[in-house]
Amino acid sequence: MLPFAREATFFNVSATNLSEVFVTDPEIMGGTPVFTGTRVPVQNLIDYLEGGETIDEFRAGFPTVKREQVIAFIEAAAEKLLAPT
Repeated sequence: MLPFAREATFFNVSATNLSEVFVTDPEIMGGTPVFTGTRVPVQNLIDYLEGGETIDEFRAGFPTVKREQVIAFIEAAAEKLLAPT
């Protein structure tokens, strides 16, 4: 488990329906993956993190995205990346 994942109290990536974290729908932002319940592309989070910004700085710019969604997205990405092939 990643260190910051302890803060995600109601998301367990293994059990979470990822549609609670992000969605891809052609009717929303032309199918760009966005955080559920928002029009905020997940790419924005990736851009912030690549630029050295923190999760809190990202959320300050996009307050409609829940911290738990951000953590669950990162956990899911790490799980996918680190899964044995």
